This record gives sequence, C-alpha cells and structure tokens, in this order.
Amino acid sequence: MTDVHAPRPAEAGPDLSLRRSLPPDPGPLGRLLADPDDLTLANPNAAHPFDPVEWQEKWLGDPDDAAFYVTDPQGREVGFFALRVGVGPEVRHLAYLCLDPAYRGGAGRRMTELVREAAEALDALTVTLKVELDNAPALNAYRAAGYEELSRRRGMATLRLDLEDLAA
Repeated sequence: MTDVHAPRPAEAGPDLSLRRSLPPDPGPLGRLLADPDDLTLANPNAAHPFDPVEWQEKWLGDPDDAAFYVTDPQGREVGFFALRVGVGPEVRHLAYLCLDPAYRGGAGRRMTELVREAAEALDALTVTLKVELDNAPALNAYRAAGYEELSRRRGMATLRLDLEDLAA
C-alpha cells in the first residue's frame, strides 16, 4: 500500500496518512510506546521496556498480518496499528493501536477512517477489535464509525464493523 494523503476537512480531525510497514518495522513503534502506560495499553502482554526483537518476532511476525504507521503531513510516524487475520482471511482484527499524545483528543474519527481504508485494501469484509470499557473516547469513536458492540467481558468490549454494510 502506498501513502494515502489527501487534504481533510477540519471536522475530520488532523491531517493524517497511512503507510504500510512491509516488512513490519518496530523501530518507530518503540518511540511511540516509550511510555510504560502506553505500552501496556497497546499490548498488555508485551515485555517492558519496549523490545523491538520481541515485537518483530512475536507480535508482528505473522506473515498474514499487516502493520501500518499513521503519519503526519511531514511523514513523521505519529501512530500505529496492526490488522491481524481473524476468523478467516476476510476478517481482520485491529490490534496494537497507539497514537502520539500530541494527536489524541480529536483524531478518533480520522483513525477509524484509516483503519477502514487499510482493511478494505486487504479485502477484508469485517473488522473486529477489543477496547477497554473505561476508554470512553475510543468507544465513542468506534461507535460513531459504525462499530457494533458484540459482548462485554473482563472490562473489555468486543466490537465489529461490517465493511459490506458501509458500501451498501
């Protein structure tokens, strides 16, 4: 996937673009997850401090998964997410989403657009994710983007977005 960069209306949030990390390069991700709380939020099972070898081999090593950096207009990596293969190749599971603190509080809409664009480019029909129930900004952004809640368990909500429904 090449950079997707087009001017965005102000109400869409910050001007962010998408760049596929192929092969997955955890280098910039280490900067984004330097704060232990951010690392735990992105992946509670990852070692502390951030270990690029662990991420390369364990968390981003599946050849069917896809990793993406979110970039600002200057091309600087300000966010990251992975779309892992779910139940069948037509389902992608959003994982490891993180965003530079300077871009939080207004980028939710744009981030959900970028996730959708990346999933569609991978020919996904559905995107699933888990989000902490106490993360109201994320829950609100996903719901506003059309995600439906499937279940709640252990402080987490499981959500799904059917991409075919959006195209109809």
